[in-house]
Amino acid sequence: MFFFFSKIFEFFIHPIIWVFGLSIAALLVKKSIIKKRLFFSALALLLLFTNPFLMNKFSGLWDIKPVPLKTSGPYSCAIVLGGFSSEGKNGEGFFNTSADRFIQGLKLLSTGQVSHILISGGNGNLIPDSFEEGDWVKTQLKLFKVPDSCILIEDRSRNTIENAAFTKPILQKAALQPPYLLVTSAFHMRRSLGIFKATGINVIPYSCNYLPGTGSTNISIGDFIPDGSILGTWDYYIKEAIGTLVNKFR
Repeated sequence: MFFFFSKIFEFFIHPIIWVFGLSIAALLVKKSIIKKRLFFSALALLLLFTNPFLMNKFSGLWDIKPVPLKTSGPYSCAIVLGGFSSEGKNGEGFFNTSADRFIQGLKLLSTGQVSHILISGGNGNLIPDSFEEGDWVKTQLKLFKVPDSCILIEDRSRNTIENAAFTKPILQKAALQPPYLLVTSAFHMRRSLGIFKATGINVIPYSCNYLPGTGSTNISIGDFIPDGSILGTWDYYIKEAIGTLVNKFR
């Protein structure tokens, strides 16, 4: 039930929906003073959520920086959270804009910094079909000649809470010793860390997939010119902020 309502709620957290909602309300009301206030509110929100400077500052505060890795030997496992691949029309998977999670996980394994890689991801669609991300990703790891003995797959989870819940028994069964490296997007790491630690899994953040232009300390004129693509970036951060708050209450 929680999963169902979280999917429905996601529709209402997009800033563009707020802007459209205020604009439509402004068109429908008859009182001129209210109409003007609604239009100005919509414009203010649009300027706020398309400002690269504000996005950059917020992401710099929110993103979790990776912890320096030990040099004494490899970690037992890199836990790579799903969401970096999607299902195509023919039922086959493909890598999406979060593919850096896969790249960094494979890099950790290939360079000997971890001895195992665990892919955690099932099908997060509201109405799921037979596609399971973890199983598809395993086929991609095999293309890179990664041996079966180094691969662990969790293919049932639909969200981050289930990532942690279903990953824990797999790690215990494999007798892999903590701490583990948690590999996920920088914007997603704060919420993921809280969930995994609450589940009793000792993880070290290995952030990746930093969104373009976020977190930079350099300031230019372009940082104050409205950029429509920033609206989509805010979608990620607002979802994470709300999810983190909800998890604290849960």
